[in-house]
Amino acid sequence: MLALVQRVSEARVVIDGQVAGEIGPGLLVLVCAERGDGKGQADRLLAKLLKLRIFSDEAGKMNRSVQDTGGGLLIVSQFTLAADTSSGNRPSFTGAAAPGEGRRLYDHFVAQTRAAHPVVATGRFAADMKVHLVNDGPVTIPLRVA
Repeated sequence: MLALVQRVSEARVVIDGQVAGEIGPGLLVLVCAERGDGKGQADRLLAKLLKLRIFSDEAGKMNRSVQDTGGGLLIVSQFTLAADTSSGNRPSFTGAAAPGEGRRLYDHFVAQTRAAHPVVATGRFAADMKVHLVNDGPVTIPLRVA
């Protein structure tokens, strides 16, 4: 599975003009299931995400996790993270999981995240979403687990 993690001061997802999910300080997580991924990859991605030390400690070093800070998590499905741009100018998305499998893994990831962390908001799988964020730092970290 792939994720693009952004440390944010605030973030929200708007669908059809309505706020679907929003957080204050925390992490915006764009997540993508790839072909061949299963629940194991989703669980490993979550474990890495929750322990990722990208928040500042008292000395100003990135030494604290979202669990340490109590920040929110905004989870947004984004199959375009699997884009292959190695040939031509139009991205290929053949590396992304099929929609049904992608939805199943996204739903599993969200459920596991909600069980493990107190502040979780989401977008909606396969919806046309407008994502608003204030990137804090900026800090943007790509994650991939096999």
